[in-house]
Amino acid sequence: MAEVQPRYDDGRQTTLLGVAGLVFEALPEGALWWADEGLLVVADLHLEKGSSFARRGQMLPPYDTAETLARLGSLVARLAPRRVVALGDSFHDDGGAERLAARDRATLAGLQSGRDWVWIAGNHDPRPHGLGGTCVAELSLGPVTFRHEPRAGGAMGEIAGHLHPAAVVAGNGKWVRRKCFAGDGHRLVLPAFGAYAGGLNILDRAFAGLFAPATFRAFMLGDRVYPVSPRLLRRD
Repeated sequence: MAEVQPRYDDGRQTTLLGVAGLVFEALPEGALWWADEGLLVVADLHLEKGSSFARRGQMLPPYDTAETLARLGSLVARLAPRRVVALGDSFHDDGGAERLAARDRATLAGLQSGRDWVWIAGNHDPRPHGLGGTCVAELSLGPVTFRHEPRAGGAMGEIAGHLHPAAVVAGNGKWVRRKCFAGDGHRLVLPAFGAYAGGLNILDRAFAGLFAPATFRAFMLGDRVYPVSPRLLRRD
């Protein structure tokens, strides 16, 4: 099963997810925490998406990078990870790193200081960008491989991003749509962490074949992370 028995620390319920026999904590901010390894995982930061759109004439408030880094900084301050893994599409395009404002560049350098930082290549940012840390195509640790795009039918033990999963549930006459984690105990797809990154309904055909139906669960973000039975999921 993708879900492990919930745990309570100081009255706070935490949602634990199993992947290939390892236990991770799904954080309501949309990041993944591997406490045993001091490893923080985020997906699809899409830094400088606002400036990318502006270059094409679609004006958005240019604060997405600062907001995304601030949210990430709060997690780093709280958890003090030894390593941070960014699962690709950390920048919205190949030129995003060059457009970073000086203050955002300094913030990022501060987050990287004193810890390992791994940038996994994404389809939006396939090439190294020279911002510290290590740039790799994928990262394997024990039975788990961290990569940008999940591979249907591939080896089990995979943690990925790329698809920006979101879940829709209905009840009591209301519809709720939230970003979510999606997993089955062998493969886990993280929600997009970026401030301007949207979500794709988990029932979309892009997710077809990724998860074993018997053990698939969605885990919706909120004040905590909420497991959702597949029978409650709805299309947009």
